[in-house]
Amino acid sequence: MSEQQHKTFRAIEVGDGGDGRWAAHVQDRWPVAEGWLSEEGRTEAGAARARGLFEAHLPELVPVLDRLAGQLDRPGGETYLTHAALRPFFSGCTQTGVPGALLRNYDFAPAQCEGTIVSSCFLRPVIGVQEEGWGLLDGMNDAGLAVSLTFGGRYVHGPGFSILIVLRYLLETCDTVGEALAALRSIPVGIPQNITLVDAERAVTVYTGPDIPLTVAPDACAANHQNLPVPEEQERFTRTQERLAAIREAAREAAREAARNAARNAARTAVRTDSVEAAAMLRPPLYQLAYDKGLGTVYTADYRPVEGRVVYHWPGVSWEQSFAGFAPGERTVVLGGV
Repeated sequence: MSEQQHKTFRAIEVGDGGDGRWAAHVQDRWPVAEGWLSEEGRTEAGAARARGLFEAHLPELVPVLDRLAGQLDRPGGETYLTHAALRPFFSGCTQTGVPGALLRNYDFAPAQCEGTIVSSCFLRPVIGVQEEGWGLLDGMNDAGLAVSLTFGGRYVHGPGFSILIVLRYLLETCDTVGEALAALRSIPVGIPQNITLVDAERAVTVYTGPDIPLTVAPDACAANHQNLPVPEEQERFTRTQERLAAIREAAREAAREAARNAARNAARTAVRTDSVEAAAMLRPPLYQLAYDKGLGTVYTADYRPVEGRVVYHWPGVSWEQSFAGFAPGERTVVLGGV
């Protein structure tokens, strides 16, 4: 078991990215960010290919890309921001959704996780956890759509985007799960990823990657595999099947509790009780402690996009943000305190 450690999370507002607030934050991180640019992306041909891919598949975001790249003003900055020329990264994570609610654990190396909650209005209001300039690990928009990612568990890599910019694109341009699924079918993704999407009416998980068509998962739960059987060595390292079973059981228990509440004439709602699944996310096996292996839980996010709010959880600490009351600031939390 890894020792407890501290991490500071920040919440910032960046508006449309044109007034310097976004640039000031990203420029401070540029030495780290620059290291994610691939060798091909550092060439003139690679930069042109990345720009062309972006224009072809994410055209609505081209004006935002240009605005942000102009603010960043760094050699290679535009290519970096396309997310079409980044080195692949592999993470853990567990997530589950029901109509109106998305709950996820993000598992990674804490020192390599930016830890920034961003409220933006590039094309529309979006709140999410930012990574790699303007990519998102998870987030929600003002239409009531929420999305999050987990690594798909297969170490293959091909032409396409980092999933981080794909999530940003979905939230900036889509109102519903159906619209997001339609968009995903034509966007190339560089490594296998599982994406969970929820709106007021639907909750879906899909598998994507450079070597497979978009595939709908059996339910709206996901860990870090797409196919069965999971190799024994992979299961020992990631515990992906164990975590998936645990989140499914927590989801079933949440549904049972909601049914009991309804039977007692409690208020009926499409969103199940918060406590059961959120509590499960904050204890093993869903809460992972392998920080030294890059698989420790960095945060838990509970999105309620129809209500326009999200609560980030750590052991003993929570931080709520919303479109109605976004509060910039910092929180230093203890990881591994379970």
